[in-house]
Amino acid sequence: MNPVNRLLLFTAACFAVAEASSSAATLPAPATGETIVFLGNGLPEREQNYGRWEVEFYQRFPDANLAIRNMGYQGDTPAFRPRPGQPDQWAFPGAAEFRPEFKMHFGKGHYDKPDDWLKLAKADTIIAFFGFNEAFDGPTEVDRFRAELTAFVKHTLGQQYNGKSAPKLVLVSPIAFEDRSDSYDLPKGDAENKNFALYSDAIRAVAGQHNLPFVDMFTATKQLYASSKPPLTINGSHLNDAGYAATAAPLVNGIYGAGRQASKAKPELLRAAVQEKMWMWFNDYRMLNGVHVHGQRYKPYGDVNYPEEIEKIRQMTALRDAKIWEVAQGKGSDLAVDDSKTRALTPVVTNFKREIKYLDEKEALEKFTVAPGYAIGLFASEKEFPDLRKPVQMSFDNKGRLWVAVLHSYPHYTPGGERPNDKLLILEDTDKDGRADKQTVFADHLSLPIGFELAPEGVYLSEEPNLILLKDHDGDDHADEKIILLGGFDTHDTHHAISAYTADASGAFYLSEGRFLHSQVETPYGPERCNDGGVWRFDPKSWRLERYSQADYNNPWAVAFDDWEQGYISDASSGDNYWALPVSAKMPYGIEIPKVDQFAPKRARPTSGSEFVSSRHFPDDVQGHFMICNSIGFLGISFHDVWEEGSGFYGKVANDLLSSTDPNFRPVDLETAPDGSLYIVDWHNALIGHMQHSARDPNRDREHGRIYRMTYPSRPLVTPPVIAGASIPKLLENLKLPEYRARYATRRELRGQPAAKVI
Repeated sequence: MNPVNRLLLFTAACFAVAEASSSAATLPAPATGETIVFLGNGLPEREQNYGRWEVEFYQRFPDANLAIRNMGYQGDTPAFRPRPGQPDQWAFPGAAEFRPEFKMHFGKGHYDKPDDWLKLAKADTIIAFFGFNEAFDGPTEVDRFRAELTAFVKHTLGQQYNGKSAPKLVLVSPIAFEDRSDSYDLPKGDAENKNFALYSDAIRAVAGQHNLPFVDMFTATKQLYASSKPPLTINGSHLNDAGYAATAAPLVNGIYGAGRQASKAKPELLRAAVQEKMWMWFNDYRMLNGVHVHGQRYKPYGDVNYPEEIEKIRQMTALRDAKIWEVAQGKGSDLAVDDSKTRALTPVVTNFKREIKYLDEKEALEKFTVAPGYAIGLFASEKEFPDLRKPVQMSFDNKGRLWVAVLHSYPHYTPGGERPNDKLLILEDTDKDGRADKQTVFADHLSLPIGFELAPEGVYLSEEPNLILLKDHDGDDHADEKIILLGGFDTHDTHHAISAYTADASGAFYLSEGRFLHSQVETPYGPERCNDGGVWRFDPKSWRLERYSQADYNNPWAVAFDDWEQGYISDASSGDNYWALPVSAKMPYGIEIPKVDQFAPKRARPTSGSEFVSSRHFPDDVQGHFMICNSIGFLGISFHDVWEEGSGFYGKVANDLLSSTDPNFRPVDLETAPDGSLYIVDWHNALIGHMQHSARDPNRDREHGRIYRMTYPSRPLVTPPVIAGASIPKLLENLKLPEYRARYATRRELRGQPAAKVI
């Protein structure tokens, strides 16, 4: 039986469980043309990745021509709903009194307030999901939550979002915590479920006081977990696809009562139509690069395209509503939509004055100046590998192959334009001549994969607003499965998003995030919030996400570790570099830790990508030097001498390793290869300013990208150690190697072995 049919049978088997989830009060069937809004936390937000709930609504009421809008947003509470493009983070008047711990906020812009979005949608029915984030405050704060929820209910029932009547309001409890401790270092959920039960009871009480429908998803999911063999969550707190399918009937039953109308829709076609509409809606409600649309980089005198793009994508969303109705009623056989009916976009005129000429390999190499004794050559370019367009990060795997993330869809999707098809590539030099001769596309149809990290279990990768895991189950170097691990990472500025992934010795990895962004990420341990950027640390074994550092960074685009595993954070926009330990203390929400002395004053700004010299192929006198890329003004890589002094680390610019007079050369990442040579990612673009030019400037290049390789010819290359498939004793011997990257890859290989055998 195929997985789809198995899932449908499982959902039907859970229908009896659904009865237990409903309360006494239910709503009448929705009126024709009604707008239903999901509001609240990450439970509805993550549903957009699957579409199971919306499909249930359309199957139940196929002739109602419903418009469903998902306004779920991770980390939200009834009162506290911060957005980076909104100076006021409170959902309604008086909301601030309920969450005084969140008084700090750095939002700036004109992003619509929650009530404005509900008016825009003309909300008739609001299904509100709260209680998950708040439950982690524990039993002592349940009264505060009850008061906050009551204030939200009173405010909401006093509005007329559809312009004629108060909305119908439904309150939904959080789901139960599922025991996944057999697979991860996670809590079993006993303590968590006690809190979820308390907060669910509080929601039930508020619903009863106001005669509102209450859906007890806590009890329903506890019963579902007990009757389901495959897990329904990925980490105890986040439903997977099967979990959303299993909870669809309990949710709709709890709102409208039990019963199912025979729908003529083809289930998978209907789900595809729903997901297509959801994608369009998400790119309005959570538009990527929103800082240019309704944030502090909004320039109405120069960016007329943005009001037009908003209007266009809303028209495209409406067309997809109509397609859903057609499919739900059994009238549609495909997803074809005529977007030519939507408005045209005014072409953007460039204000970039310099003549642009992209050089070929020979001309580009002639523009380089390298330090005495070093040599540079081209490893790969868009000429031999057309997919190598806009490379942003790279990493060598345990077999010595180079993985590269490319962002052809940069800076973000254009309504009506080509859908994102960014890629993660594997480049190989099979004949060992220093040039790539083989490309494999590990994953495509990605959206802005600005950072990634290789691991035994797969590839962790950014896909705003999510952290995802790509798995290759059959070993053919093509991803077979995409798992959305965590969401809520802010999308407000795509080049500030979680990026520059680097793992520490434990296998936890660091995700850098820049200014303007206001992330709220729901985890099995509660919500984690990062206001105005910083550096995250994620441990895949325990699912713990921490704010590793929150300081006054502009855009940290590099985290590097030295031979002693001391961490260093580089701030791209300012070009400043910091020893990580003093700036990594946990600070209260909204408070930025003071930055101490730099350990390596900048050569120039801005910067991107850093690495310590750790290669016997390079001269002895540069071992331990800090290297960092510069991409504006000075176009190259500088060496910094670094030393320990007193209780800290200090440094100074020693000399330049590499520079270029080609104004299109934009080095953004570097990494030492298994043979000891140094590889450099060239973003390669004439126009890269984000404040000086429209994000839609036609001169933003999407066709070029290059990888260079630097050597020191008078010294022998390093013999690459055997890592992939090596025995455990061999791997342990590898940990004695002087090259940091050899040890880095070896630790990664060891993490894929059973712990008992390694011990």
